[in-house]
Amino acid sequence: MKNIHRSNHNRVFAGVLGGLAEHFDWNVNVARVLFVLLAITPAFPGLIAYLILWMIMGNPE
Repeated sequence: MKNIHRSNHNRVFAGVLGGLAEHFDWNVNVARVLFVLLAITPAFPGLIAYLILWMIMGNPE
């Protein structure tokens, strides 16, 4: 199984969403739009989730 890590190629800020998209074979732009939509809703703590993923995901290889 391939480990989840931040992306070297699909990064805007830290590569978290790009890494998730590469791991799950998603379109990275759709993942970004979905994340932004979820982040602006009050029920989803988007920024906190992003920062936690940034800390626990491995560095790009």
